Amino acid sequence: MIEAAVNGYLVSVSLILAIGAQNAFVLRQGLRREHVAAVVAVCALSDAVLIAAGVAGFGGLSKAVPWFGEAMRWLGVVFLLVYGALRFRAALRGGEALKPSENAAAPLGKVLATCLVLTWANPHVYLDTVVLIGSISAQHAPHQVAFGVAAVCGSLSFFTALGFGARLLAPVFARPAAWVWLEIGVGVTMWAIAAGLAFRG
Repeated sequence: MIEAAVNGYLVSVSLILAIGAQNAFVLRQGLRREHVAAVVAVCALSDAVLIAAGVAGFGGLSKAVPWFGEAMRWLGVVFLLVYGALRFRAALRGGEALKPSENAAAPLGKVLATCLVLTWANPHVYLDTVVLIGSISAQHAPHQVAFGVAAVCGSLSFFTALGFGARLLAPVFARPAAWVWLEIGVGVTMWAIAAGLAFRG
């Protein structure tokens, strides 16, 4: 059970860590110190719902269709390899600097609406949380719940650190080189998880 929980936490953080519109938005709000708690709550709660759906759905589906879990394991391997490769490609392109706007603070409703769109309208969030985390959790039977709870905790801790710790990262992530190293680290993690899945069974 401990192994399942540790893997759930690491998989969740690794998937969320990849630079994307949602993370850039959370980081931007953190740098601006604007509605940070509300943005973090929306992101973490959204992930919790999606992760729960993935873990619960894959458990029942794997029992009904025995070969489905194995098929999804290999699809997960392929997805992680491609995802990691994309991160390495982004690193080769030189990264990007994130500079928050100097405009006046936006209304809470507008900020939350933007956050919800970036979260729920992004197809990758379903691949990451429902499909990928769901399929990996099935490999940790009968401890899928521990895996899922730890994955939710990973999401919550990441968004909390990103949102409230952004002010400390502002000087660092103003430089493109910082994003390059982050992309490399995410790529390595993705490939390590893919290797673990490939050689598990």
